[in-house]
Amino acid sequence: MKASTAPLKLSNPDKLLFPDAGITKFDYVKKLHDLAPFILTYTKERNITTIHYPDGVNGKSYYQKNIPDHAPDYISHRMIDGIDHIIIDTVESLLWMGNMAALEFHIPFNPIGSPDNPDALVFDLDPAEGQPFSQVVEAALIIRQNLESIGVKSYSKTSGATGLQISIPLGRKLSYNHARELNLFFARYFTNKYPKIFTIERKVIDRGKLLYFDYLQMWKGKTIICPYSPRATKTANISTPVLWEELEKGLKPEDFTLHDIMPRLKQMGDLYKPVIGSGLDDGIKNLVQSLKKPNA
Repeated sequence: MKASTAPLKLSNPDKLLFPDAGITKFDYVKKLHDLAPFILTYTKERNITTIHYPDGVNGKSYYQKNIPDHAPDYISHRMIDGIDHIIIDTVESLLWMGNMAALEFHIPFNPIGSPDNPDALVFDLDPAEGQPFSQVVEAALIIRQNLESIGVKSYSKTSGATGLQISIPLGRKLSYNHARELNLFFARYFTNKYPKIFTIERKVIDRGKLLYFDYLQMWKGKTIICPYSPRATKTANISTPVLWEELEKGLKPEDFTLHDIMPRLKQMGDLYKPVIGSGLDDGIKNLVQSLKKPNA
C-alpha cells in the first residue's frame, strides 16, 4: 500500500454526509484514512463500483464505475469489458473518492488477474421486509452448523445494511460455473431442509417472511459490498467481518459504525483475510469429489 503523497483539496469539508451521526465530509475522509489499510486489501486489485451521495445519505445518489474526465493523474484505471474502471489502489485514491462523497465501495468476486475464478462461495442472506436481524443471525448459525458437520470452514460479515454474508474460501481454484453449481447445491439443501426459514424465490412479493438465500449474486461482473466499506445508513454502519462466537452472543449492524470501528480493528485485525488468502477449503474439496461420484 502506497503512502498518501498527492495533495487533496477537500471541497465543502463541513457538509454533513451522515447528518444523524454528525459526520461531516472532513470527518468522513479522516475516517477513510484510518480504514485505508483494511479497505485497500480488497480494492487494490479489483475494478470498483462506488455509490456517491453528494448531498449526504438523505439526498440523491449515483453509481460510478468509469473514471471521470476530471480525475487526477494519480487515480489508477483499467479498461475492462469496454469500461474504463477506477482502481482504488492507494490511500490518495481512496481519499479522493471520499471527497467525491463515495459512501459505498462495491467489489467484484474476483481480482482483475483472475477473471474466471472467484475468491469464495458467498451466501448472501437477505431478510424480508420487517424481519428482525436476530432471525438473520439464527439462520446464519444454522448454515454454519451444517457446514461444520461436513468439514467446511466459513466466515461471516455484516452487509452493513440489513443482511449477513457467509463466505467459504475457494482459493480461486474453481470456475464461476462450478462455484455457481455449488452455491445452487447449498441453496437447495438449506431451503429443502429448512423450508420455514429459507427461500430462493427471486420475486420479493413471493418470499413472504422467509429469508432470501441469494446464491445468484456471486457471479462474474456482479459485486458485493467491500469488507470495511461504509454504508449509506443513518448510523454510518460498516460492513464488518464478525466471529461466529459474536453472532452466537447476538449483535446488530449498528454495532459497527464509522464512529467506533477502529478500536475493534486495532484489537482484532482483519478477520476476513482468510477468505481471499486461503486455498480451496478442504471440506469443499471433499464435497466436490463426492458429488462427482456416480451415485452421489
